[in-house]
Amino acid sequence: MERSDAELIAAVLKGDTDSFAPLVARYSPRVFATARRYARKESEVEDIAQEVWLRAYQKLSSFRGEAPFEHWLMRLTVRVCYDFLREHQRNREVALTEITEDQEDWLERFNQDPAGADSGAQAAKELIDKVLEQLSPAARLIITLLEIEERPVKEIAQLTGWSVSLVKVRAFRARREMRKVLERMARDKYY
Repeated sequence: MERSDAELIAAVLKGDTDSFAPLVARYSPRVFATARRYARKESEVEDIAQEVWLRAYQKLSSFRGEAPFEHWLMRLTVRVCYDFLREHQRNREVALTEITEDQEDWLERFNQDPAGADSGAQAAKELIDKVLEQLSPAARLIITLLEIEERPVKEIAQLTGWSVSLVKVRAFRARREMRKVLERMARDKYY
């Protein structure tokens, strides 16, 4: 019979370090899926996941069991991803003029008929990734959680540790920042 999260955590806290492995196996797919939204290279995703599990192990005694372990772990994962974005902000080297022909076609179709631009989803995804890479870490985190993962503001506040008001303010600023990136992209492309 499979042991529950609470049983595994209690065993780890009593010194049975082997009981941590089933937690890693159980929740690694979610940790990796979240990390992939913030890092492009698989090696960076692996670094994020490793940092998440290291911090989870070190801070396991702070888990109070008031909410499911998965919620606590996902809050930790989002914070590690945010730290990753802040650390790697200066190293970004994406030129907006490096838009591929497929991305450019999709953008033109979207400009002409947003509802009819459904085809070319891969080009749209790549274009969105390029725009997200131009945003500040806070803006990228908010846009990803709010618009891509479609999480409610209250949940984002819980995940990030920010107040609801701060999440709303950062969402407003993130959209404005995204608009500026798109305007710069259009200006660089056509002028």
